[in-house]
Amino acid sequence: MKSAAGWRPGIFRRTTEMAEFFCDLHIHSCLSPCGSDDMTPANICGMAVVKGLQMIAVTDHNTARNLPTVKLICDAYGLGMIPGMEITTREEVHLLGYFPTVDAALDFSDFLKPHMPKQKNKPKLFGNQLIMDEDDNVIGEEDTLLIGASDLKLSELTKLVREAGGVPVPAHINRGSNGLLVNLGMMPEELGFTAVEVWRALPCAHSPQAGKVVLHSSDAHYLGDILEPEITIELPEATPEAFLEYLRAGKPNSQ
Repeated sequence: MKSAAGWRPGIFRRTTEMAEFFCDLHIHSCLSPCGSDDMTPANICGMAVVKGLQMIAVTDHNTARNLPTVKLICDAYGLGMIPGMEITTREEVHLLGYFPTVDAALDFSDFLKPHMPKQKNKPKLFGNQLIMDEDDNVIGEEDTLLIGASDLKLSELTKLVREAGGVPVPAHINRGSNGLLVNLGMMPEELGFTAVEVWRALPCAHSPQAGKVVLHSSDAHYLGDILEPEITIELPEATPEAFLEYLRAGKPNSQ
């Protein structure tokens, strides 16, 4: 991924078979308790379009239950949508899981639920966990607190995401107590990560990024934090299939 300048709405630079798509691939909806109630699927997709993005991923904490609505609205806007989740491992490392379909993400969400702590959400303390329809109506609430750590280790979740057809990507590896480098102090190369997310505002050692696709996203919890059209990803098309293939390939020629 790289920064881009000189873009105009509706225009992206093409090569023979590839195009550069402006994207934000780590956004939280109002289903994440730490996300603003204004982060409805309709508002997220609308803001992405207004800002000039062409591909997004909504990655709520340990659940995918707002993704069907996100997909519906993205399709209506012609906005590329990558099904995703931000999963918390037993070690309290945040791991982005990107999936080939919404159904695959929902299946993984259902699988993960019994592995989460049996702690009820307290909306006044942690925030609401709202499931929305395309008209901003609340159609459900998640009762179990979503921001706890699962009972599955990083190595287990990495394997399980891949078995579900997805790609695991350690989130904001250089930021906060849930970043892999901060939490573990190293990159576990034996897990074979082909991509990592790096927080642009903080330094990050080169070696954990070597040979990997490096993603930069907003981790937005508020509408205003969704990225401007500044980060691009080069793909043949803005689809999950193309994106996952890109992630799996890594950067084998990186030094």
